[in-house]
Amino acid sequence: MASATLEKWVDRLQARGKYTFLRSEAQADSGLSPEAGKKALQRLAARGRIAKAKDYFFVIVPLEYSTAGGPPPSWFIHDLMVAMNRPYYVGLLTAAGLHGASHQQPQEFQVVTDRPVRPIAVGRARIRFFVSKFVVGAPLAIVKTPTGTMRVSSSEMTAVDLVRYATAAGGLDNVATVIGEMSTTLDPKRLLAAVKFVSDVPNAQRLGYILEHVGAASLARSLREWIERRSPRPVALRSGRPTANALENRRWRLLVDEPLEVEA
Repeated sequence: MASATLEKWVDRLQARGKYTFLRSEAQADSGLSPEAGKKALQRLAARGRIAKAKDYFFVIVPLEYSTAGGPPPSWFIHDLMVAMNRPYYVGLLTAAGLHGASHQQPQEFQVVTDRPVRPIAVGRARIRFFVSKFVVGAPLAIVKTPTGTMRVSSSEMTAVDLVRYATAAGGLDNVATVIGEMSTTLDPKRLLAAVKFVSDVPNAQRLGYILEHVGAASLARSLREWIERRSPRPVALRSGRPTANALENRRWRLLVDEPLEVEA
């Protein structure tokens, strides 16, 4: 009886276009005791009617996503981050895909926030979190979703982050390929503003080199001027790699041990 009562409550939420709820909301609105409410939630989760993202946060699973075990993270990421009380934006390869880069779509939904968060699985979907002290105030786009909106890094901020988190983005070759696909969406002034926002000179050097390598030299001009005023030291193109036999690219002050390979 308890799970039937709670399921009717869940059905009413979905009918109103709401696909997430807190454990406390279910407890208060259903009138069930804490123990009865807990067991009812467990039964609904076992049947695949709901999915637990956090102990206190649940996602309603519509029939069309029952096989996947839950709707796409875009349906609930904003509500989840609000419930966690954390600033965020959807970033890296996930954001790049939303900005038109279709190359090697990630198997995980990538989110940037301000402190470590363990990966979250909802059905087959996996959400992975990355830490940045530049979340608040970062250039963003508000993207509509089937259930509302979510915050997504601007195309320029996405390009900057792809270089900063190159390992998580499939390595620098893949980053260059993705930035090449995104290059037509990038604005030089906004790109420079994003670079200044994080003020990361070594990765700005790498980004400028990549832009020229993918045929977007016009985007790199003001970036190079900004870098030159900071008298950069030579750094490895591929962070953490030996540079003993690397050749220096004097234009970007980069030690290149292995040329970039960009996929067509």
